[in-house]
Amino acid sequence: MFAMIAATLFSAAFLLAVSTIVWMFALYRDKMVAALLFEPIPQHAPVYHMRVRRLRAPKSTRPVDLPMPRAILAA
Repeated sequence: MFAMIAATLFSAAFLLAVSTIVWMFALYRDKMVAALLFEPIPQHAPVYHMRVRRLRAPKSTRPVDLPMPRAILAA
């Protein structure tokens, strides 16, 4: 009796698994074919043509006050 119940449960589980796989293939067949046939767009490294300009600060007319070295201040 146990063997009959076990065989019935095994058969039911196997049929459920097979039917789920077949149902998924039928449902997503078009998407799987499209994914297999898809050719990605080739990616080329972008080339940037940039001109680097370094803007200079205008020359100041006022004198620059330089800090005195510490050795002179300590003496």
